[in-house]
Amino acid sequence: MRILPVIAAVAAAFLVVSCSAPTPPRGVTVVRPFNAQQFMGSWYEIARFDHRFERGLQKVTAHYSLMSDGGIQVINRGYNPERDMWQKVTGKAYFTGASDTAALKVSFIGPFYGGYNVIALDKDYQHALVCGPNRDYLWILSRTPTISDEMKQRLLNSATRQGFDISQLVWIEQPH
Repeated sequence: MRILPVIAAVAAAFLVVSCSAPTPPRGVTVVRPFNAQQFMGSWYEIARFDHRFERGLQKVTAHYSLMSDGGIQVINRGYNPERDMWQKVTGKAYFTGASDTAALKVSFIGPFYGGYNVIALDKDYQHALVCGPNRDYLWILSRTPTISDEMKQRLLNSATRQGFDISQLVWIEQPH
């Protein structure tokens, strides 16, 4: 028996199972009502829980734009100082339910989707708190490269109330 096909099949099954439930974590409330059009445009990543796909990146931005099929194109870009180069990845996101509820699924690799949930948002759509399908993924986003101490505290309080360990946040270097 060849072991490589078995390993590949097990890995594929794991990916399908781990990415097939792009829902918010239990006990986390997503923003509703949500206006997707108002959320579109460019955002700066202020802080995040660190993961291998973003590890070491600075000056990270996300750009969202509506697609003709009702989905959202996602372009994430960040500077890798170790390699002295910019890295970019393009994905697509779709609402998991009603479009006025900020629960989406996002994919950067083929048919595999993960949760993308806006869980706090100011009324002017200038600052957002976003989580993945569990409490291992969290981002603070802003329309500007910096945020006020008051807004930072408000977002941190929201994350804490919803069960996130904010001590795990990595603060991102952004141009001023």
